[in-house]
Amino acid sequence: MSGLQQHYQTVLRDLAQAAEAAGRLKESVRLVAVSKTFPAEDIREIYAAGQRDFGENYIQEWYGKTQALADLPDIVWHIIGDVQSNKTKYVAERAHWLHTVGRLKTAQRISNQRLSEMPPLQACIEVNIAAEEAKHGVPPEEAVALAVEVAKLPNIEVRGLMCVVKAGSNDEELRRQFATMRQLLADLNAAGVKADVLSMGMSGDMRIAVECGATHVRIGSAIFGQRGYSK
Repeated sequence: MSGLQQHYQTVLRDLAQAAEAAGRLKESVRLVAVSKTFPAEDIREIYAAGQRDFGENYIQEWYGKTQALADLPDIVWHIIGDVQSNKTKYVAERAHWLHTVGRLKTAQRISNQRLSEMPPLQACIEVNIAAEEAKHGVPPEEAVALAVEVAKLPNIEVRGLMCVVKAGSNDEELRRQFATMRQLLADLNAAGVKADVLSMGMSGDMRIAVECGATHVRIGSAIFGQRGYSK
């Protein structure tokens, strides 16, 4: 077993323990391995260990990986970064999930560009949970209204909500932000959008995210190591 695969197995064990501590089945939490900035060869290695869901931020980089890994037919691509209007076609053509819907216009473009014979793009509304200027997403009070409008589009299925918590949050602050997300998901269902996904939690706060109801956790550095950002 390679070093990468050992890290991956450790994350799986940690995730299972977090679920057990929260009184949940480990199958109720889906691991998205965040492979941004890492080469296709690393993804292939983790894929060989059993992982199928991979998260990418940079559309151009990701699109190249879809070509390099085209022989892996059951790989599931999750876009977890902001999508500029000139990149929506790539997402429409090759992504399975988009966790970062923050603008109706972006969702409309993707819906129009996605082939009707393809399965609907699984989408989450990105919530700027701590109202940080440097982050994308909509304020919590606007999330349900946006989700209702996006849910009307063909070729997109709204599955739930996504957030990135404020950096440096202590445990109490994390629980407060995650609790707001859980309430928003309930509000979304009350508004008529059948949604079951809370995409929240990363390498540093996975345990508390699972405790607070996360269904998808996005883990990068704990699997692949620290990133060198040259972009």
